[in-house]
Amino acid sequence: MGAAPLWLTRDLAARDGRLDAVVVREPKARHGRREVRRLWVLADPAVNAYAGSSGEHGVAWPHLRQVCRVERERVFVRRGRVVGVEVEVSYAITSAPPERADAATLLRGLRGHWGIENRSHWVRDVTFDEDRCRVRKGTGAHVMASLRNVAISLLRLAGAANIAQALRRCAWNRRSALRLIGLAVA
Repeated sequence: MGAAPLWLTRDLAARDGRLDAVVVREPKARHGRREVRRLWVLADPAVNAYAGSSGEHGVAWPHLRQVCRVERERVFVRRGRVVGVEVEVSYAITSAPPERADAATLLRGLRGHWGIENRSHWVRDVTFDEDRCRVRKGTGAHVMASLRNVAISLLRLAGAANIAQALRRCAWNRRSALRLIGLAVA
């Protein structure tokens, strides 16, 4: 990515704003794809004051400090040949000032967020088939989600890397399951 145009840099500097950008290219193809992530982050007091003011409540967001555009480009590779390209664009906002969170820091944070998504929510959706759960009345859905989270946490604390495999082990061996909750069986 090239530098911001000089006119934009000067305009932002006059308003105590700035534009930062970063590109991260994965060094090699993983899981059949190469990935490039780009992030542009704008810290502009004028934009921050305007953002939110056109919404339902007509009030600017008081703690908004930066607005980000994230672009993820995935190139799918099979046997050394490109078989497809996918580009995904998303936007993010943050209350972190540019001095504390530059573009590279924000991109790492966003990547970490998806790590949590993949590690926790994906496990709940796939291993526990949470999306098809029929419990909907009262607080039942919250209770079931909490029980699933407790089970995942207990298995992770016990060192399980594969939650599905650990659940099967507990289903086959009651002693293993009881040990997770601190009960010793003779």
